[in-house]
Amino acid sequence: MSDRTESAVLPVLLDATSIPPNKGGVARYLAGLLSGLTDAGARIHVVVKAEDLSWLSPQAPDHEYVTAPGIASSRPLRLLWEQLGLPLLARRLGATTLHSPHYTFPLAFTGRRVVTVHDATFFSRPADHSPLKRSFFTSWMRLARRLADVIVTPSRATADEMERFAGRARATRVALHGVDPDVFHLPSHDEVTRFARRLDASTADGWIAFLGTVEPRKNVAALIRAHERARSIDPAVPPLLVAGGLGWDDEAAALLTAAGNTPGAPVRYLGYLDLDDLAAFLGGASFVVYPSSAEGFGLPVLEAMSTGGAVLTAPRLAIPEVGGDAVDYAEPTVDGIEQGILRLVQDPARRRELSGLGSDRARLFTWKACADEHLRAYERPDKAKGATL
Repeated sequence: MSDRTESAVLPVLLDATSIPPNKGGVARYLAGLLSGLTDAGARIHVVVKAEDLSWLSPQAPDHEYVTAPGIASSRPLRLLWEQLGLPLLARRLGATTLHSPHYTFPLAFTGRRVVTVHDATFFSRPADHSPLKRSFFTSWMRLARRLADVIVTPSRATADEMERFAGRARATRVALHGVDPDVFHLPSHDEVTRFARRLDASTADGWIAFLGTVEPRKNVAALIRAHERARSIDPAVPPLLVAGGLGWDDEAAALLTAAGNTPGAPVRYLGYLDLDDLAAFLGGASFVVYPSSAEGFGLPVLEAMSTGGAVLTAPRLAIPEVGGDAVDYAEPTVDGIEQGILRLVQDPARRRELSGLGSDRARLFTWKACADEHLRAYERPDKAKGATL
């Protein structure tokens, strides 16, 4: 951790008021980015909702935190405050660069605007989103392409998709996400045993793990049906344990609600797990299945790899940038997932190989490297040190 007396606060304001209540996705990106900036010796201003301050600031305490007004806790009013209050806050703090990490940004800000676009599925998979949400986010992404000084994307695939659907940006920075090895570590035998005991699950039989928000592009309904078919062919197929929030996939939500969380059942829906349980859940699994057909990055794949989990995923969009040759791939269909599950169940040597390959590859993804790319985005072109934007 950097010494606060050794580095001045950069004239950068990060708007962290978009942290969701479940602390997933964007929250993990912001916490990782801020810790990476600390590792890079950089300090910035951060504005955050009052209810998120005690969660975010301990993870990267060297930064200067400002609490947003209470209206930021209401989504519609947060957007209004973003347009009117955020530019005024930036001016008061002397911030000449404003980083908006979740698509929207203040139109009236006159300094350097950096906007993060996490994926292009609002364009490429419109049926996965409600008409209102799709219209809202595609409009903001087009505005960002025209008005932002730099667009940050978490993968080359997302950068390419954005150019394809929304046109060229002024400048784009690809900042691959990192992983926190303290959280997503190789779990010990005791950790896995304690987790399984609390869950009333069998470590002898093992389990297949899925972690993520249940939404259409994750293909959880197809995973459940593929798992059922695989078990009918090979009774040695472990039970499927699904962890994460129920999003807007009605079919998958109905299947998981019907399955419930009954020990010994072939499918269990665990809901949200504590962060401290994720290493045991992923690394202790027989293998992890993440059959998403559209990812801006694929953080659950990287997190599973970091725990030593063997991973079966889909060769779509950004996932090959993350998994490389360290994961197994299957088409995100019922047939494809079924074949992938049976292949891994029947090949323990391959599972062991993937465990080692994945944990080695995961070490290449650090939040400091992600932060370094953001620092280049924050700099004006005449100040950047050899950056090619």
